[in-house]
Amino acid sequence: MNKVKITILKTTLNEELAKEYGVEGLGPCPMMKEGQVFYADYAKPEGFCDEAWKAIYQYVFALAHGTGEELFYYGDWIRKPGVAICSCNDGLRPVIMKLERTEEPAVMDYVPVR
Repeated sequence: MNKVKITILKTTLNEELAKEYGVEGLGPCPMMKEGQVFYADYAKPEGFCDEAWKAIYQYVFALAHGTGEELFYYGDWIRKPGVAICSCNDGLRPVIMKLERTEEPAVMDYVPVR
């Protein structure tokens, strides 16, 4: 299993939906910033949004366990092997992320219970 690099590409705000459904003054996600980089393997990186992690962890898992040569979904989604472009599940202000498989091995840092 290898680490996966998560880069925050874009924070967005759907102004039309935010105007209709959002609270006054709602803006783009306050937790994630464009250009931020996180590294993940089997666990959510420290400082990473819980909701965003729930939306992308299955892609992180697939990339971490792959060879880096596979294309997602039979090659009809992303043309670059070892990469996925995903977003969190916030319908008013989604954050768009690039996930990339690295060659850095993941390190399991837990202590087994006896």
